[in-house]
Amino acid sequence: MTEVRHNESAHRFEAGEPAHPAHLDYRLREGIVDMIHTEVPAEYQGQGLAGKLAAAALNWTRESGRKVIPSCSFVKGYLGKHPEYSDLL
Repeated sequence: MTEVRHNESAHRFEAGEPAHPAHLDYRLREGIVDMIHTEVPAEYQGQGLAGKLAAAALNWTRESGRKVIPSCSFVKGYLGKHPEYSDLL
């Protein structure tokens, strides 16, 4: 199972090889996490990494008491399939 890491200094969640990870990037605003981009390199496709990154980022958003803006189309679609995160919108 691939571990998801929170790279706070780069404002992103990562999984896979550190030199070339799958990642979900975000921007912080006052009380808001704007999830702006998810990228999964070809070698990681089909492993569910984008969903794992989204879940980790959304759980962190909830734990930090913030709300989310799903600017990333993948995160927007993920939220549509996972109503348990609707309180973050």
